[in-house]
Amino acid sequence: MTHRRSSALASDDRRLRTFVLDQRIRYRYSEPVTNLHQRLRVVPPSAHGPQQRRRWQLSVEGVKSSSMRTFLDRFGNVTVDVFVPQVDDEVEFVLDVEACADRSGSCETDFDRGYLRPTRLTEPDEIITEIASGVSGADLGSICTWVHRSLDYEWGVTGVHTTASEALAGGRGVCQDYAHIMLAVCRTAGLAARYVSGHLTGEGGSHAWVEVLQPHPDHQAGWISEGWDPTHNRRTGADYLVVAVGRDYTDVAPLSGTYDGKSARNFLAVEKRLDQK
Repeated sequence: MTHRRSSALASDDRRLRTFVLDQRIRYRYSEPVTNLHQRLRVVPPSAHGPQQRRRWQLSVEGVKSSSMRTFLDRFGNVTVDVFVPQVDDEVEFVLDVEACADRSGSCETDFDRGYLRPTRLTEPDEIITEIASGVSGADLGSICTWVHRSLDYEWGVTGVHTTASEALAGGRGVCQDYAHIMLAVCRTAGLAARYVSGHLTGEGGSHAWVEVLQPHPDHQAGWISEGWDPTHNRRTGADYLVVAVGRDYTDVAPLSGTYDGKSARNFLAVEKRLDQK
């Protein structure tokens, strides 16, 4: 997956906004554990349309030794695998990122057919199918508004395994649920769409939204992605920092891992500071 740089970004730095992200991800364990394998998708891509990453650094603290491997997954997401032989008490992953975004511009992107097909988390039900039957590519604002009005934002009632249909039936959820429902509607209507994870200026936690892929208006090769945030019922802009994209949450999960220590319990704490100027 490649993202081509917008020419506007290089031509006028006065239109840039700069993000500085400081994030600390801490796992504390009830007893020592060994063979910790941790996967992190927390680093923004080198380029995503008008967004450019200037620098990043990820360090591992609180342990005697660790090793790290970085690669791009099939969607172009920066993926970091960390191995820690032993954690006595806690381990902390410290991320430092600087990125910039143009105040305008579109994201030209390659196409993945997986963005047209439903996944387990975005399989449509009868309600979603009915809504999708009456929309087209010109109705993205209407889709976003319908999804926004279909849920009350409430943390703790859904989880990472909650499907779009389950969230819709319950009428409550968080940003990932709003995104999954919009993805389900778009794909059922024949519109390619992808899940986006990242950060929104002014919000404490991470955020999720949707990018809908449309053919290039100049009939050139490639696609243009439009960002929509159904949680806030609006188009995305320069205050959104993209971290990863995929078919649904499963493809972009920021944290996953395993360790040896059957009786050990782990406790996660995440601290984040996102400044923009």
